[in-house]
Amino acid sequence: MPQRPQVRLEPRKLPVQARSTASVDAILEATVQVLLSVGKERLTTTRVASRAGVSVGTLYQYFPNKSALLQAVLKRHMDEVMEAVERVCREQKGNPAREMATSLVSAFLEAKLKEAKTSVALYSVSSDVDGAKIVARMSVRSNKAIAGMLATAREPLGKDTQLVASMLQVAMAGVSRRLLESGAPEKHLAALREELIFFVCAYVEACSAQPPASLRAKSMD
Repeated sequence: MPQRPQVRLEPRKLPVQARSTASVDAILEATVQVLLSVGKERLTTTRVASRAGVSVGTLYQYFPNKSALLQAVLKRHMDEVMEAVERVCREQKGNPAREMATSLVSAFLEAKLKEAKTSVALYSVSSDVDGAKIVARMSVRSNKAIAGMLATAREPLGKDTQLVASMLQVAMAGVSRRLLESGAPEKHLAALREELIFFVCAYVEACSAQPPASLRAKSMD
């Protein structure tokens, strides 16, 4: 059985000048606008170039095809979410674990659903452009930031901070997915955010209530 040709997803080149960066930004923004207006099936490089105000040739200098455009937009969105997570993790260092968890959830959901319709549209194309690989890379980056924050909690955690960070990530990702699949994330956001904060706060407080693993080991000697 013949193999399907592999679609190139990586950009042809990266912008190095301010003018080139502006063109790429315009192309990516136009991609989102076209995706929202006509959907992924009718999105074409010609439509995107026209919306961005550039020639198709200019678009092809950076993106070889429609899939590369969509992947670039998804990466940009995920980068923005991760930057919000990393920022709140830096700001919360040294605070009580409950405050850390509350601020983390709020920052994550705010960034994820800042443009709810865009987030839903990008979620729908994720499987078409290796979205799982992008999420996996971002997950490693997120875990490092969250674990680093938790390690400075005012009340030492009794569990490995990377494990706790992973549990928080899973909880946030699950609620995020539920919102994106609901069809009306704005309608359910407030209630699910409140419940998620309650959940993660109870979890980190339970972790804080346990003595560190090193002390538990000594008590068993």
